[in-house]
Amino acid sequence: MELYAHIDGSSMGNPGEAGYGVVIRDDRGSLLELHGRYIGRATNNVAEYQGLIGCLERIRKYRPNRLTVYSDSQLLVRQITGEYRVKQPHLQKLREEIERRIRDLSLDFSIHHVPREQNAEADRLARKAVNAKGEISE
Repeated sequence: MELYAHIDGSSMGNPGEAGYGVVIRDDRGSLLELHGRYIGRATNNVAEYQGLIGCLERIRKYRPNRLTVYSDSQLLVRQITGEYRVKQPHLQKLREEIERRIRDLSLDFSIHHVPREQNAEADRLARKAVNAKGEISE
C-alpha cells in the first residue's frame, strides 16, 4: 500500500501555542484521515517536526510499504533529506526519532516541499488543533 500525506505545523508566536495537522490519502486519492493535535508551547520548527512524527504514528495502522509526505516547510524538508544540517540539539533529537520511526516501519519514504497554498488543509487542521487546545479528527 502506498500513502500520501500533507503535514503542517503552526505556532501562534514563535515560540507560542502550537500544533500540527496531518492529511492522509491512499494511492487512489481517497481520504483516510484528517487529524490535528495541540502540542503546547513550541516554535514553528518544532511543530513542523512534530507534524511529521504524528504522521508516522498515524500511518502505522495502515502498514504501508511507501509513504510520500508533502510539507510547506522548506527547512524541514531540507533537514530531513540531509540537504541542510540540523544544528539545534532539540531538533537533532526529533530528526533521530523520525529516522528511527521510518526504519521501524520498514517503508520507502520520501518528503517534498510544496507551496503553502497546496498545503491548506493540513494548515487548517494545525490551527484548529491550537485553537481547540486538543486533538481533533474529522
